[in-house]
Amino acid sequence: MNSEAHLAEYLRLVLTTGVGPQTLARLLNRFGSPEAVFSASPLELSEVDGVGIALSRRLLSTEFRDQASFVMEECQQRDIRILLPTDEEFPRLLLEIPDPPSVLYVKGRLSPRDGLAIGMVGTRNATQYGRSQTERFAKSLARAGLTIVSGLARGIDATAHRAAIDVEGRTIAVLSSGVAEIYPPQHAQLAEEICQQGAVISEMPPGTIPKKGMFPQRNRLISGLSLGTIVLEAAERSGALITARLAGEQGREVFALPGMVTMPNARGCHRLIRDGAHLIDCPEDVLDALGPLVEGVTLAPEQVVRNAAELLLNEQESAVLQAISAEPTDINQVVVVSGLPVPRVLSTLSVLEMRHLVRRVSGQLVQRI
Repeated sequence: MNSEAHLAEYLRLVLTTGVGPQTLARLLNRFGSPEAVFSASPLELSEVDGVGIALSRRLLSTEFRDQASFVMEECQQRDIRILLPTDEEFPRLLLEIPDPPSVLYVKGRLSPRDGLAIGMVGTRNATQYGRSQTERFAKSLARAGLTIVSGLARGIDATAHRAAIDVEGRTIAVLSSGVAEIYPPQHAQLAEEICQQGAVISEMPPGTIPKKGMFPQRNRLISGLSLGTIVLEAAERSGALITARLAGEQGREVFALPGMVTMPNARGCHRLIRDGAHLIDCPEDVLDALGPLVEGVTLAPEQVVRNAAELLLNEQESAVLQAISAEPTDINQVVVVSGLPVPRVLSTLSVLEMRHLVRRVSGQLVQRI
């Protein structure tokens, strides 16, 4: 947890005009902390690549200190949390992308289980087919335990959020504006409901209004928060294709739902499929393709997920899997921990082996993959 004084100095640095993620990283690498940056002389600041005379003057002025104080007061009054990359709650998946946000403003609650998240994006002018398929996929994946991430826009985005809420799943809305400036305004009530079952987040401070050029920057956070991104319906120039491209650049999976060849809103999805995106026709396709996770995600005290495909398991399969560790585990121990009869454990192990979730180390030892 960061002290209030440190948070104020960090925000002052982030809010200073001309300090982007790369310049911020250089300043912190050179001086070690925001406090040390503001204690540096103009000559010392000018030695940092990208810091000229004008930026040095802005860093040493009081303008952005006052702005940081205002932002902190606004966040306190509006129940908005400020997360820095060093905070434990800051999403790990975002730290893995090339240009992670310097700060996150959060209304609602982020959870460790959001490490199992899927982005769902598409056109604002969704057809009935697009909305029905979005609802189908979002409900099924949310029930399985995935957090649904989208952008709160009209059409596909709003349908995905609403579907997750309807099945009491988690969902995260990523805004290009401040989290107090809901856009479109008609989705203010939806945003409130999202906060009850997830979070509304932004890298922009409260008071920031949405501008057209800010949406692509927002899209990298949708894909960055997600293990993969599903494009459900998109025309050839849809902004959803930007999110898909960013997901690919971030090393995340890209999925596309095919539509009728005569539908303009299917052309973007078909192009993605031609370019190598996973063609999907059911939610199980998504879980199968996501594969092993870099780090296990705890969904319940006795359920740690290390592979998205584990979400497809029934109760018996899950009980056996949870009894197996990442180290070689004796089958007799699996029987004791799972509480299942030996024949059921042995048959279930065969199923888990076929699904590439465990492997047999020797005749009596198995290991979780």
